[in-house]
Amino acid sequence: MKVGIIQQRGSADRENNRQRIVKKIGELAQQGAKLVVNQELHDSLYFCQTEDVDLFDLAVDISDESEALAPYRKAARENGVVVVTSMFERRAPGLYHNTAVVIEKDGSVAGRYRKMHIPDDPAYYEKFYFTPGDLDFEPIDTSVGRLGVLVCWDQWYPEAARLMALRGAEMLIYPTAIGTAAGDTVEEQNRQLDAWMLVQRGHAVANGLPVVTVNRVGHEADPSGATEGITFWGTSFVAGPQGELLYRAPREEEAIAVVDVDMKRSEAVRRWWPFLRDRRIDAYAPLASRFLR
Repeated sequence: MKVGIIQQRGSADRENNRQRIVKKIGELAQQGAKLVVNQELHDSLYFCQTEDVDLFDLAVDISDESEALAPYRKAARENGVVVVTSMFERRAPGLYHNTAVVIEKDGSVAGRYRKMHIPDDPAYYEKFYFTPGDLDFEPIDTSVGRLGVLVCWDQWYPEAARLMALRGAEMLIYPTAIGTAAGDTVEEQNRQLDAWMLVQRGHAVANGLPVVTVNRVGHEADPSGATEGITFWGTSFVAGPQGELLYRAPREEEAIAVVDVDMKRSEAVRRWWPFLRDRRIDAYAPLASRFLR
C-alpha cells in the first residue's frame, strides 16, 4: 500500500491550515497514495501549552454533518483516498476529546478514535482540555485495511498497540505533536527523540505490524510567556513489521511523502517470530493493577 504523510507547520489561521492540507492530499493522491495520514490537532496551533478556557472555542463538532470535517471528506472523495484526521472534538458543553476521524475514500466517515492516554506536563496541559477516550482500542475498518489508529501519548504504551493488534489491526497509526523544550540540552533532546522512535519501532516488532507516525514540525511560542515554547521535532516516519525504517522525514522542515508499505510482509514476519502464539495469557492478570508493590 502507498501511504502518504503530511508533516506541516501549524498556524493560528485554521482555514489556511485546512487549505494547505487539502492541497497536499491532492498532491499525494497524484503520487499514488491510497492512505493519507495527518499530524495531531492539525487545524490549529498546539493550544495545550497553556490552560485557557477561551481555547475551548477551538473545539468542533465531528458528526457526519460537521463543517470542520467537510473539506477533508471532500478531499477524500475527490481523490479516492482514505484520510486520517485529528480533531479537537466538542462532544457536549464542558465535554471535549482529542479525536482521530478516519474518512473513507468515498467521503464517508469510517470510524473515530478518542485519545485514551492524556498527558499533563509543562507545555502539554492536555488533561485540562481532553476527557480520556471511551471508544476503546478498536481498529477501524477501511477499504485499505483494518487501521489501528492511536494518538500521540498513546504511542508510549505497549498495551495500546497490543490491544489494537489483538483486535486485528493491520497497521498502527499515530498522529502526533511532540517536540523539545528550549531548556533541555542538545544531548537530552536527542535522547528523547531517539526514545520516541525506538518505542514505536518496538511496537512494530512486538506486534509484527507496520507503524506510521506523523508529527508536527516547527517552533510554536507559548502564549503565556511562561516557557520558550515548543520546537516540534518533525521526524515523521514509517517502520515495517520488524521495526525497519522505510521512511524518515526531516527534523526541521515540512514534508510530504508517499511510502510503499508491503502489507503482506506482516504474515511472513509473524510466522518467523510467533510472539502472539507464545504469549502467557494465563499469567498477565497483574497487568490490570496500577502497581504491584
